[in-house]
Amino acid sequence: MKSLQTNTLDFEITFFERLIKEKPDYLEALIPLAAAYTRKGLYEKGLGVDKTLARLCKKDPVVHYNLACSLALVGQKKQAIQVLKTAIELGYRDFEHLKKDPDLQSLCEDPEFQNLKAGKRQKSSSNE
Repeated sequence: MKSLQTNTLDFEITFFERLIKEKPDYLEALIPLAAAYTRKGLYEKGLGVDKTLARLCKKDPVVHYNLACSLALVGQKKQAIQVLKTAIELGYRDFEHLKKDPDLQSLCEDPEFQNLKAGKRQKSSSNE
């Protein structure tokens, strides 16, 4: 017998999948669908939705942050850090959340991620 939480999550996924089948760029369905996939452990599906969201919301720092989380969850660490940098460049500033986000756990040993966690910005080519 499934738990109530599992049934609710399955319902959410089915509901939002139906909505995006009718309207594939429907942000109000894509955002919770990506979150539901992640909560269910369907990381590849969540990554696909997060990539769509990043394409639709090119300047949204939270969308890019979520994409970085999805990339980290599927083991694409280098890409996750690059997208995380983009999120920060776009204005993501919740470093307290970033420091404890379990979705980013696989990046913890990476020195570049350590700098990002500390809120340090990388200088690309100049020594100021």
